[in-house]
Amino acid sequence: MVDAGRGANPDYIIQSNGAPMRALVQPPGYTPRLAPATRRRPGRACGQGRSAGIRRIGGETGGRPAQGENRRDPAGGIVGAGEAAAVVRSGVEAAAQVDQSAELYSVDATGDNVVERYRAAVADGVNVVIGPLSRDSIVKLAPSVTVPTLALNSVGREAAANPKLYSLSLIVEGEARQLARLMRDDSRAAPLLVVGGDALSQRLGKAFADEWRAAAGKPVRQMAFDANDMAPLLQAAGQADAVALALDVAQAARLKSALTPDVPVYGTSQLNVGGMQPELAGVRFIDMPWFLMPAHPAVQRYPRPAAPLTRQTERLYALGIDAYRLAVQLAGSRPSAAVRLDGVTGDLKLGRDRAFERQLPAGVMGGNALQ
Repeated sequence: MVDAGRGANPDYIIQSNGAPMRALVQPPGYTPRLAPATRRRPGRACGQGRSAGIRRIGGETGGRPAQGENRRDPAGGIVGAGEAAAVVRSGVEAAAQVDQSAELYSVDATGDNVVERYRAAVADGVNVVIGPLSRDSIVKLAPSVTVPTLALNSVGREAAANPKLYSLSLIVEGEARQLARLMRDDSRAAPLLVVGGDALSQRLGKAFADEWRAAAGKPVRQMAFDANDMAPLLQAAGQADAVALALDVAQAARLKSALTPDVPVYGTSQLNVGGMQPELAGVRFIDMPWFLMPAHPAVQRYPRPAAPLTRQTERLYALGIDAYRLAVQLAGSRPSAAVRLDGVTGDLKLGRDRAFERQLPAGVMGGNALQ
């Protein structure tokens, strides 16, 4: 159940980062060509196990995205939530084709009919649901959830508490908190946090600062990025034992180039946009195994997207893969059971409020390759 929603604010790091989904070679809504699976009634035996009868409810995957769901990328293209849903959907279907551990259904839904479509799917015998994507649809659906349901976004306090509603997302706050812990593990004691003025950077910076205060017992030194006056930043960086970047790629590249080579610099996955990035060489960053661990068993198991994607949008494809794998687990687990997955988007563990936490590997940018 991956829906585009209506009037919502998707919290994906990819959406928020303005990923250029124009890079899809095929029209919006294209998914990899998959061999048709043998249709079985949900819940009946499937090979050596049982069919999970997964119902994946989808949103608009073509045409104009719903109002309020557009994002503009730096190159001037328009990002629509319907296109995001299409990319996630292709990842779900790719995993289903490889694992063949459940019967997969697809149902289109919008914020207006998500509850109706969900109830119809459950009545049809489905025992686990993937989605929705938008926070607005999650809020509408939460009171009606009756089977394990994996929302693909953060579940806010405005959503009614429901013991069968889970969430898996790529929100920036999770990465920011992990980056702060990574720097603490690296024995950084007096870092400088540099924050950009855009909304994504502000969220990232706040989450980092909150985590640092909680772990270190004192606030982190924080400065705003000012491209017109770099001298104060460079002076402060020289007094710090590391620099954490809550910046977009262009800002990060400019600051990193101005720093002396001996200053340790840290960042999140939003800096890893693929291709040659020599100006960011040496930056220690976190990202999903899908990109940093090509020899990882799960990464090798699942195919790359059939259509070329940007690094940013391919993260949504990887999200779809892990969403399917988690859904199969949720279909067969007890309500109180610990659920973990060595996933392509990270080491996933069920945490508070039934939200899956992602532990990401760290890498070092090395010009035209990751080291």
